[in-house]
Amino acid sequence: MTGEPDGPEDRLRRFATIWSRAVFPVTSTSLTRPELEQQLLPLARRLSDALKARTLDAAAGQTVGAALVAAHCTDPEALSRSLDCVDAYLVLYCGEDGHQEALRTRSARLQHAMAAGFAGALRERTLAEQEAISQAALNARSTVAEALHASEARFRAVFEGAAIGIGIADLEGNILQVNGALLRMFGGSEQGVRGRKVPEWTHPEDAPQIWRLYEELVRGEREHYHVEKAFYRPDGTALWTNLTVSLLRDADGRPQYQLALMEDTTERRLLNLRLRYEATHDALTGLPNRTLFFERLEKAVSGGNDQRFGLCYLDLDGFKTINDSLGHAAGDRLLVEVADRLQSCATAPGEMVARLGGDEFVALTTGPDTEREVDALADRIMNALVTPVRIDGRELTVRGSIGIVEGPAGERGPAEVLRSADITMYRAKSAGGNRFELADPEADARAITRHGLTTALPAALDRGEFFIEYQPLVHLGDGSVHGAEALVRWLHPQHGVLGPDRFIPLAEHTGLIVPLGRWVLEQSVRQARQWQERHADSGPLRINVNLSPCQLTHPGLVQDTVDILEREGLDAEALCLEVTESALIGADDDLLKPLRRLAEMGVDIALDDFGTGYSNLANLRRLPVSILKLDRSFTQGMQQFPADPVDLKIVEGIVSLAHSLDLAVTVEGVETGAQAEQLRILGCDTAQGWYYARPGPPERLHELALVDATG
Repeated sequence: MTGEPDGPEDRLRRFATIWSRAVFPVTSTSLTRPELEQQLLPLARRLSDALKARTLDAAAGQTVGAALVAAHCTDPEALSRSLDCVDAYLVLYCGEDGHQEALRTRSARLQHAMAAGFAGALRERTLAEQEAISQAALNARSTVAEALHASEARFRAVFEGAAIGIGIADLEGNILQVNGALLRMFGGSEQGVRGRKVPEWTHPEDAPQIWRLYEELVRGEREHYHVEKAFYRPDGTALWTNLTVSLLRDADGRPQYQLALMEDTTERRLLNLRLRYEATHDALTGLPNRTLFFERLEKAVSGGNDQRFGLCYLDLDGFKTINDSLGHAAGDRLLVEVADRLQSCATAPGEMVARLGGDEFVALTTGPDTEREVDALADRIMNALVTPVRIDGRELTVRGSIGIVEGPAGERGPAEVLRSADITMYRAKSAGGNRFELADPEADARAITRHGLTTALPAALDRGEFFIEYQPLVHLGDGSVHGAEALVRWLHPQHGVLGPDRFIPLAEHTGLIVPLGRWVLEQSVRQARQWQERHADSGPLRINVNLSPCQLTHPGLVQDTVDILEREGLDAEALCLEVTESALIGADDDLLKPLRRLAEMGVDIALDDFGTGYSNLANLRRLPVSILKLDRSFTQGMQQFPADPVDLKIVEGIVSLAHSLDLAVTVEGVETGAQAEQLRILGCDTAQGWYYARPGPPERLHELALVDATG
């Protein structure tokens, strides 16, 4: 380790920092995050002392849990995140040299005590609030009743002027009075409202408890209830409302009337349905997208013992040629036609078709007899593609290769099923295309091990055949070196230097990517620490390291990163981990959890190759990323003058979106000065590419004669 080790107080403060970062987004408080950290520091110290005490003091955990409630961390997610932080970091930062297994057991018991203390304090607070609300409601109803008796004119003004619908009915359900807002909700016909009784306002989507609550209210057993309810308007359309019904009593306390308050939520509901549709459907074809497909696939592969599933993975043969020769517009029209044909092939119950992206489609069937049904589905798909597609007067022949996976539910996860189907589809392509193949586990294994490099990978890591080159990341504002991206190379004994595109996919297939990625991270962090020591005058340099999808799912990712940073003495803020956009499409919370933990520690997360993964832009809000790395395909049109105006608009829009979400933008593949200047004008933050420097050895980073952006 290069730097001096942190003392116990520094490690305790680091634990409190991580804790505050985790709970601050879900805490209802006017405090800043550093102020919240100061509140959590004594709680962290209390947990640390309890962890190292001779005997376990469960009251310490209960006190900490209750203190969270007192600090307004009352959201259940705040407790969940706090327990996650204690589980992941308490022993790591506060355990010192104690017996790790005993410390983890005590940490678990402290977490249980925290949960108990949190629940008890929250229950006491809730009961107090409920009592206050109940008393306020009683006082309010008493005041309204007195005002009603005292001033009919005042009530009428409020009644008619209210922006929400108000109606009064007797206990038999006869509607006595309605205001103008309620009449407008139902189309303005007073007769259509007053001519009906309350029990007649049923709707097929009524929740089962609605009419039970109504009966309790008119019997005087309930003072009010609040539900979401739909009504039919006179023209047959649906009116969705937030409905609150209260019981009005006379001066002697006997039930007399029922008062209904209605808020029209129809447009809001339609908007939510539309947003859900857009988030789960492909904008071009209207088919379900990858997100919705994975939801359905996960349900299919985790079904009951008597359930089976069948999956057809389709990739069009020669689609790139159509795009290159006729243009992307023609390619899009072809995809729409193919989507329509596929949709007509999957109309039976339990069948669906989705577009994963590009020219890749999937068809899923579920049920007890998918062994026969999936073959029939593949036949229908192949027959549907036989007829040529006419586009701009041309007849285009459509061919496709299909990989089929079929089996019982409960044996494989969705990612494994899709991977098997993908491998099988490529096997169909390699056999000439325009056909389908059935998945074969042995054939899948042969497809991976067929590459001669695969078997040499493990020994290559042991023999030290890998090395790292570094490509500078340049700040577009002043041309200074911001940091560097670590790019791994393989010095193969027979084939010479191999780029990552030649061996990273093989490493991912074999699982070697995890130890290889750990080695790359360790070497890069060590190099970044050496840069900081040798060039302290020029400011800290950041290091960017790529993470593969396989590393994201490895359970040791967070711990490995913490260990390496601690061992090499590098601050987490000096590290940026790059994850490709395609790796996070459809990612669930389990996949994002390690990235969130790393971000909480201060590690930056960059979304690499942004714009190539067909992801939904709205998805960015839930990803723990702070940097977008714009794919080079968006900026190739800027290499000449004048720049492609379409590319300029696209990049300008992406930069504006990123900055509005507090994301920095890095551009790859900068090769000319004109390109660099245009990107600077558009607001991009950093760039890398051959215009500045090719990847090279680490000692070249501070020897670069950086080209001025204007020259």
